[in-house]
Amino acid sequence: MTTVYIGLGSNLDAPRQQLASALAELGRLPETDRCTASPLYRSRPVGPQDQPDYLNAVACLETRLAPLDLLDRLQAIEQQQGRRRDGVRWGARTLDLDVLLYGDAIIDSPRLTVPHPEMANRGFVLKPLHDLAPNLAIPGLGPVSDLLARMNTDDLEVIADAE
Repeated sequence: MTTVYIGLGSNLDAPRQQLASALAELGRLPETDRCTASPLYRSRPVGPQDQPDYLNAVACLETRLAPLDLLDRLQAIEQQQGRRRDGVRWGARTLDLDVLLYGDAIIDSPRLTVPHPEMANRGFVLKPLHDLAPNLAIPGLGPVSDLLARMNTDDLEVIADAE
């Protein structure tokens, strides 16, 4: 089993319910156990500001799925929950599921980059990741606690425990 961290985000169509449904689906993935999930955080959008705030969380999984198989399953969950890939970078979405970390692997393929290339720049990823694994070291980037210490997270608001 490999420990995997998944970033979750939503800002459309009842985001809290979108994340709850996604967490339930993650728990049903084959060859996978959901360890735990961070609290939910509200954050301002990255990119276009004329969209609602996001709700974000991070989930920890133990899986035997290969990285690209996991990615395919995550994208299927996104699609089931109404995700549209319309070309608007960082636009509003019903659900976004990102493979943040896949064990200590460094993956650079056309479909998947791990560690997630933007995670060190995203407080809404680092804070919930730190909640789950404060002593975690991110391959090639260093301890999550050090990365978080350099990040301004004043705009993050804890709104609830994940369901």
